[in-house]
Amino acid sequence: MDPRAFVKLSVSALGVRVPLASKPARTGVHSSTSPFFCEVRLPGYPVQTTPVPLVSPTSPPPDRGIAANFYLDESALDKLLSPTSCFKSSFPCLEVLVYTGRQGTRCGVKEGKLMGTFSLPVSSQWMEGKPIQLHSGWTGIGKGNSTDGKPGAELHLVIKVEADPRYIFQFDGETVASPQIVQIQGKITQPLFSCKFSRDRLSRSSGAGKWSGPLGGHDHKERKERKGWLIMIHDLSGSPVAAASMVTPFVPSAGSDRVSRSNPGAWLILRPDSTSGDSWEPWGRLEAWKERGSKGGLGLRFQLVAENGGGGTANVGGALVSETVISSHSGGEFSIDTARFRPATPSPARTPVQSPRSSGDCNFINVGLPASGGFVMSCTTRGERQSSSGRPLVQLAMRHITCAEDAAVFMALAAAVDLSIDACQPFSRKLRKELS
Repeated sequence: MDPRAFVKLSVSALGVRVPLASKPARTGVHSSTSPFFCEVRLPGYPVQTTPVPLVSPTSPPPDRGIAANFYLDESALDKLLSPTSCFKSSFPCLEVLVYTGRQGTRCGVKEGKLMGTFSLPVSSQWMEGKPIQLHSGWTGIGKGNSTDGKPGAELHLVIKVEADPRYIFQFDGETVASPQIVQIQGKITQPLFSCKFSRDRLSRSSGAGKWSGPLGGHDHKERKERKGWLIMIHDLSGSPVAAASMVTPFVPSAGSDRVSRSNPGAWLILRPDSTSGDSWEPWGRLEAWKERGSKGGLGLRFQLVAENGGGGTANVGGALVSETVISSHSGGEFSIDTARFRPATPSPARTPVQSPRSSGDCNFINVGLPASGGFVMSCTTRGERQSSSGRPLVQLAMRHITCAEDAAVFMALAAAVDLSIDACQPFSRKLRKELS
């Protein structure tokens, strides 16, 4: 598998330093005690907002904490630097805007007061693949006091660019149509997996935490529950290498025709058991529901399964790594980025478990949350009424994949995300014939 070149542009170690007031009555009191936050902007990318700590003039500078990550491939960088780019009203820059006051808006007006801006021009050298520290240290962002010559506020930040190559895959058709999955390498596509959808299930065997092969049987209670959907991922030789099994039925909440957040349906993402060729072991659990409101989006929550997380529960001791809401109407992107997603209660890292076919290197597949954090995967999904365009595109960080079988579990996860759009449709609406 050949990766596509990507770079990660990171902004970290943010802090604001404000000079001490010069008047005797305020000696030892900072000229600003309001909270600070910043907006990190790169043309063509969503603005990322994060709080910024106030640092005492006598304290050491901040040394950690990712504030924002941006991921660019060669085409994205070319677009930024193109003379015809719609962003080219001025030379494109990475900007960090620092505000003081309350974060948010009131009546459409930003409540915070702008203190100053740090800018860094975009450069074609970013795609050279070598790690580069573009800035590190303090820089002035506020106006000084002309009467006593004291400097204004200062911002501390570290900006780095480093290679972060990715594998790109696409389902060559709708998930429910059991398509091939191809790897995209420039203008060349190469089949790597096949996807098989059925309405059978994987059922538990007598071994704790182990899952046996599919059993027959179909569900005809579509109006009351949706269950028994199964996705099998096969390699080119036809061997099953990953699966996604609907282990918790999708049912409407009381007095409603929608799956609620309080009672979500769930998929278990499975891998072949390393000790037995005829059984499976759980790797992750995906929960899905419909948000409230007339335009309720699709809510998704994914967590890794701890070593002892089998037996169908798959949520004891696992690490929550992604929770997001996707537009049910137009679709969107589900992603796992450990630098952007910070659960309220961090989960402990998993005990290393060697993949049956990988090299056993430390990666997201085998140990869970990597110490360095950052992008792991993303997949696109369609909207509820866009079945004809339902071809998920999956991107995987190369550093977490040591063999093709490692990529397979992400294909199963992407398929489960895509089919959750159908599973969470209102029960007053009839499903398409392939699913009902």
